[in-house]
Amino acid sequence: MTMLSSFIKPMHREGIKFVAIFAGITLILFWLSSFLGWIGVVLTIWCYYFFRDPPRTTPTRDGLVISPADGIVSLIEQATPPAELGLSDGPLTRVSVFMNVFNCHVNRAPVPGTITKVAYRPGKFLNASLDKASVDNERNSICIEMADGRHIVATQIAGLVARRIVSFVTAPTPIQTGERFGLIRFGSRVDVYLPEGVNPLVSVGQGMIAGETVLADLNSDEAPRSARTE
Repeated sequence: MTMLSSFIKPMHREGIKFVAIFAGITLILFWLSSFLGWIGVVLTIWCYYFFRDPPRTTPTRDGLVISPADGIVSLIEQATPPAELGLSDGPLTRVSVFMNVFNCHVNRAPVPGTITKVAYRPGKFLNASLDKASVDNERNSICIEMADGRHIVATQIAGLVARRIVSFVTAPTPIQTGERFGLIRFGSRVDVYLPEGVNPLVSVGQGMIAGETVLADLNSDEAPRSARTE
């Protein structure tokens, strides 16, 4: 890795038109005022940075559940999967990863398997860090059936600033751990519903890297982990 590649990351194609719009506005701002123009430059760089899509090194050991999103674990609780997926209405362990406007927003598959259903539901745009955002906000869910027949659900949830969930996948489609399945524009959250009896190996407040951080191990009977903040 070179010094330049440490700072300049590839950009997802979804961001091209937004960066072009920001750059066009910046030119107009420079025509009005140099000060305003440089503000536009900063915002254009931020827009490029928001849509960055860096390569990730994904663990491939059987049974690992990998974080689908960059960000912070904001909630770990028992909750019912989205009704539109038609799964069991019993509660499962839900791990929520909150993405702020500085996180990478490309979402990656947490496990390998077959996407059996993709379900979109319109809704509100509440702060995505709130518990009720899972119920009230616009969302898009994917259900992945693994080789052993168990299911993992990943739900993209729009946030206070986010106004567009983009899905890259359809059902039925095979997918590998770490493959890109969508993104959310400008601040949001991804919920992961673990199979019954599986405990998360992360704690609230922990930083996550999409496609790299181990969120749970389907083959482990380890108890939920405790943590401390310093």
